[in-house]
Amino acid sequence: MKPQQVAESYDQIADVWNADSFNRENGIKQHERAITFVKQKFSALDIGCGASGRIIDLLVSHGFEAEGLDISEKMLDFARNRHPNQTFYHADICEWQFPRQYDFISAWDSIWHLPLSQQQPVLTKLIDALTPGGVLIFTTGAMDQPSEKNDKAMGPPMYYSVLGIPETLRLIDKAGAVCRHLEYDQYPELHLYLIVQKIAKTTDQ
Repeated sequence: MKPQQVAESYDQIADVWNADSFNRENGIKQHERAITFVKQKFSALDIGCGASGRIIDLLVSHGFEAEGLDISEKMLDFARNRHPNQTFYHADICEWQFPRQYDFISAWDSIWHLPLSQQQPVLTKLIDALTPGGVLIFTTGAMDQPSEKNDKAMGPPMYYSVLGIPETLRLIDKAGAVCRHLEYDQYPELHLYLIVQKIAKTTDQ
């Protein structure tokens, strides 16, 4: 599936993420852990922000100027209604150009929908978009090798791809960052999240 097809699938189920019954604690404690690594809390971006607004709420509560990005227009309609004073971008992260660097970037349950061929360039782009010492939190599948699949577990057809743990860690290092935390947070489900920090280069005296 192409990113636009994923967007169309999410448009069909956006109401589920906007419903009062949606679990707004999903991913919050993991983000709280990631935020402890942030040295300066000025700018933040939630990639695949969706409709619930829970991560935007958390970022704002920590003093960030928080922005959101999503490829689903219907998801963004809900997000803008919840947070009329925040900036939101309707874009495909594969093609989007960052307007600035961010101290904190979240990509929770979002970039695993990208085509496998885009995983490496997008993850590199996310790390490049961090300020020195900035932090990225993202989820992936806990596979050992690159993998991709289609399913209809959420109703509409959906696509997933992952680089695999070894390649993901190699890429993080190559991009000038370090993995601060890696956890199977829903074990035995193969749901993995990583906290990554961009290395702040120092000048030798």
